[in-house]
Amino acid sequence: MWLSDNWTDYELIDCSAGERLERWGQYTLIRPDPQAIWQTAKTHPGWAMADARYERSSKGGGRWISGSLPGRWEVSYGELTFNLSLMNFKHTGLFPEQAVNWEFIAEKIRSAGREINVLNLFAYTGGATIAAAAAGANVCHVDASRGMVARARENAKSSDLEDAPIRWIVDDCAKFIEREIRRGRKYDALIMDPPSYGRGPSGEVWKLEDDLYGFVNLCKGVLSDNPLFVLINSYTTGLSPMTLTYITQALLGGQAESRELGLPVTQSGLILPCGASCRWES
Repeated sequence: MWLSDNWTDYELIDCSAGERLERWGQYTLIRPDPQAIWQTAKTHPGWAMADARYERSSKGGGRWISGSLPGRWEVSYGELTFNLSLMNFKHTGLFPEQAVNWEFIAEKIRSAGREINVLNLFAYTGGATIAAAAAGANVCHVDASRGMVARARENAKSSDLEDAPIRWIVDDCAKFIEREIRRGRKYDALIMDPPSYGRGPSGEVWKLEDDLYGFVNLCKGVLSDNPLFVLINSYTTGLSPMTLTYITQALLGGQAESRELGLPVTQSGLILPCGASCRWES
C-alpha cells in the first residue's frame, strides 16, 4: 500500500460506521465513506463538534450541514496550494490520498534530466497537474467539466503557477485523444483518473471495467518514443490493483506496479483504503 502520510494541513482523525472525521486545515468535516464499515466507538470529541457534516438522503444523494464554515478556504501540501469548498456528492475538491502520487510525479519529472510533456486526463481540480507543473513539466490538463477546470486554474494560481506552461482543456477525454493522435502530438507521461461510471456528451455510457482497456489502448497513440511513466487511478472497488498492472503491461510492455492507496487514521492507528493506483514505467 502507498500511504499519503506526509500531510500537515490534512488529517484523517477517525473513521467508523461508514463515516470519516477529517481535519482540513483548521476545519473538521464528517463525510460518508463506504470502506469504513467497522463499528468502533466514536469517542473523539470532533464527532460532536465538526464544522460541517454531509448527511445522506433516503432518496439518494445528500447535503452538507454546515455552521460557520467559509465558502472557500485553502490547504497546502509542500509547495502546492488547493482551494477547498463543500461540493456536491460529499466532495471538497481534493483527494488527499493522492499526495503520495504527487510525490511520485514530481520525483520522476525532476530526475528525468530532459523536458517532459505531461497529459493529465479526467484531471478534476488539478492536484496532479500542479504537482507536475511545479516540478518543471509542460502539462495539458483535460476534463469534461468546465467548473472543475476553473477550480484547477485557481489551484495553479494559488500555487504561484499561474504562468506555468499548462494547457487547460474542457473536453471529452476520448475525443480529445483521438484529435491529438490526428494532430500527431505526443506526451512523455500520462496521468488518468477515470470515473467508475459516467456518460459522454452524446449519452455514451462509460463503465470502467468495460472501457478502461480500450481507453488505455487508445492512449498508446499519444505516448512519445521515450515515455517516462503512465499513472492510472481507480476508485472502482471491484477492480483489483493487479488488474491495472495486467492492463498496462499487456498494452505497453515495460514494468508496472499497482497498490492500494491509504490514509493513516490518527485515533485508531488503522489505515483507510482509498482506491488503487498503477504506476507504469518503460
